[in-house]
Amino acid sequence: MPERLAVIGGDAGGMAAASVARRRDPDLEVVAFERGAYTSYSACGIPYYVADYVEDSDELISRSPEEHRENGIAMHTRTEVTDIDLDRRVLTVRELNAGREREEGFDQLVYATGARETMPPVPGWEALEPALKIEPAERLKSKLRGAEGKHALVIGASYLGLEMAEAMVQRGLDVTLIDMADQVMGSLDPDMAAHMQDAAEGSGITVMLSTALEEVLLDSNGRPHAVRTSQGEIRADHVIPAAGVKPVTALAEAAGLEIGESGAVRVDDHQRCPGVDGVFAAGDCAESHHRILERPVNIQLGTHANKQGWVAGSNITGGDFAFPGVIGTAVAKICRYEAGRTGVSEREASAAGIDYVSVTIKSTTRAAYYPGAGSIWVKLVADPSSGRLLGGQIVGEEGAAKRIDVLATCVWTGMPVQEMQLLDLSYAPPFSGVYDPVLIAARQVAKKVGG
Repeated sequence: MPERLAVIGGDAGGMAAASVARRRDPDLEVVAFERGAYTSYSACGIPYYVADYVEDSDELISRSPEEHRENGIAMHTRTEVTDIDLDRRVLTVRELNAGREREEGFDQLVYATGARETMPPVPGWEALEPALKIEPAERLKSKLRGAEGKHALVIGASYLGLEMAEAMVQRGLDVTLIDMADQVMGSLDPDMAAHMQDAAEGSGITVMLSTALEEVLLDSNGRPHAVRTSQGEIRADHVIPAAGVKPVTALAEAAGLEIGESGAVRVDDHQRCPGVDGVFAAGDCAESHHRILERPVNIQLGTHANKQGWVAGSNITGGDFAFPGVIGTAVAKICRYEAGRTGVSEREASAAGIDYVSVTIKSTTRAAYYPGAGSIWVKLVADPSSGRLLGGQIVGEEGAAKRIDVLATCVWTGMPVQEMQLLDLSYAPPFSGVYDPVLIAARQVAKKVGG
């Protein structure tokens, strides 16, 4: 009989592993289980779907369940895995529509359950729906089309929270954004995050920081109509949770898989779960090695999930591939500003006990005389002795964010700022000044390290 691979989770990490394994070994039997109705979809695209930049939710799906089946994967949607028996090599699964349970055997397993939005334990929270799933987004969009209420409240000033707040503004709602923290976008240093807050407030979003949610107030039909916070009551016909996510690990932990210090499933660089033959984990539920911090982290990004799934699927079918780690590179667009970050911030370096120097410069996205030139801020963090670039952040108008890829490449390769300041980057007035802002920043920080 052919080997049987079972995959728990039908999104990026799990289906990348399933697809690669099936492609590399056509004789491998592959079966996958997904609690929801959709597979291989872009959660990152949901705010743009809600905003109506994307009209149909089908556009967010890169590969449907039917397409996976056509490619030889037995894809079971609306099917939840409730137990993993590693000794017997058996999964217990429940068909959510029919309520039936059955057992499914496996030889090898990929655990790719992803991450779930955190829900603070306040009264009324159970009435809220997650923001990162297609089906709740479809229901929200339907309500917005029906003009049900004009006041929206977003809980959490993360990338997702700011994007959802902007989506609500785009739909013509009055929007309030609250967060317990004292800044938006906690992955940025406060000085850089302040520009993103300016952009949000400039578009009409009311930003309330250092504000704790205390209760979601429901009407007689069980629907939100207001929230109570540490700063008072706020009217809210739509309440959208975006307070953060955490890896879904309960099933793994119950099965005896090791949970790492980050709170995610521990894996080695081949995505193998230590101590258990033939079991792999990938995606938002799995740890990654941070190349600067030199410790395990859990960073939920589709870029990592797809690559980890590729590594797992390749190694399941006889490959010998290592996932090289992460540096937390991410970008976002919030109203008129774009933001990017990579490596470590000042705050992360301080928390990790890493010595650093930093510089922040302000420049323009194009040659200052060229029409459409906008503001851009670049912040670099470097090792004071070697000059090695440890991290960078960029905030600015159109054309700013993708410059973070230059910084990410320098961080990844360990390039010193003394070398970076002379990189042969492109130049034309519609794209930058003769010295790109990242080179200006590199020159300034190089001065601090004697370069």
